[in-house]
Amino acid sequence: MPKVAKYNRKKAVSYAKRWAFDRNTKYTDFSGMGGDCTNFASQCLYAGSGIINYTPVFGWYYKNINDRSPSWTGVEFLYNFLVSNRTRAVFASEVEIEYIMPGDIIQLGNAERFYHTLVVVSAENPNDIYISTHTFNAYMRPLHSYQYERIRFLHIEGVYI
Repeated sequence: MPKVAKYNRKKAVSYAKRWAFDRNTKYTDFSGMGGDCTNFASQCLYAGSGIINYTPVFGWYYKNINDRSPSWTGVEFLYNFLVSNRTRAVFASEVEIEYIMPGDIIQLGNAERFYHTLVVVSAENPNDIYISTHTFNAYMRPLHSYQYERIRFLHIEGVYI
């Protein structure tokens, strides 16, 4: 079993603030290819963890547009990686809203699928959660301003090193 390091929530949130309305040129902008929200969330998670999982297919990594894991840019794939990862990089648990903290992930969905990934940048209480995201760029947008049918909350537990 790998060792567990602390996830740096401040670094994740700082990254989210810095890049909310801009694009880091180290990464492809997927806005015109289905959306950039999960790519942006992965960048924030990486800023807070500093660890990548290069396992082919089921890992979590980005080298370039043609060499990346599905979990880096796909909503459902990121969820599956975070809740099942037991080897290297960030890992999460699906929790109730009360346990959400800055640097955590929220995903929105409809009856068919989850389609949007948000990064929590402030969470004073369940009624005052603010997010950052790409595709529809936002920073400090209130969670309650979104319309969705389903929602899930992913609390980052730590980083396997």
